[in-house]
Amino acid sequence: MAGHIPLEDVIGVQIPVSQPTMIEKHPFGNFVPKKIKYLMLGSFVTKPSNSYEWFYANGRNQFWPIMQEVYGLEFRTKKQQQKLFIQLEIALADIILSCERRNNSNLDMNLFNITYNTQAIKDIITKNKIKKIFFTSRHVENLFSKVFKDISQVTNEIELICLPSPSPRYAAMSKLEKIARYKQSL
Repeated sequence: MAGHIPLEDVIGVQIPVSQPTMIEKHPFGNFVPKKIKYLMLGSFVTKPSNSYEWFYANGRNQFWPIMQEVYGLEFRTKKQQQKLFIQLEIALADIILSCERRNNSNLDMNLFNITYNTQAIKDIITKNKIKKIFFTSRHVENLFSKVFKDISQVTNEIELICLPSPSPRYAAMSKLEKIARYKQSL
């Protein structure tokens, strides 16, 4: 643009330019087998640069390696992962339906402009005889208690269990300690 002088040249400071963001909608929805007793809730899928194959697809996420150790099975395909959850009668869902990301980050704290997966999760809970809800982090558990406080009479009869986060960034526990907690809880 002719005659355009960047603002940072005028005032002598570098102004950080934030990257434009866009709303991301959950790419594959919930996994709800015909017969379920349990619900496992995560936060949101990894950014699109990673595979949208299925839940916990980020290669660094420890969820599937933990599950392999807990059940003594290998999960090479999405179909094998789904078969396990059908056998265990566990539904999988993320508490966030759509959001934007700051700095193109997978961190939950960088998700904003959030729309929660409210109706689908309420339906899973109220239309099935759910015995336990597993949260894949304390953050998800806290979001659940805020977002779903209106169905607390239903959830009072359901055991709520917070599992250690399978994120590699959660280093308060070793992978072996996480495996032991998952074995104890699932």
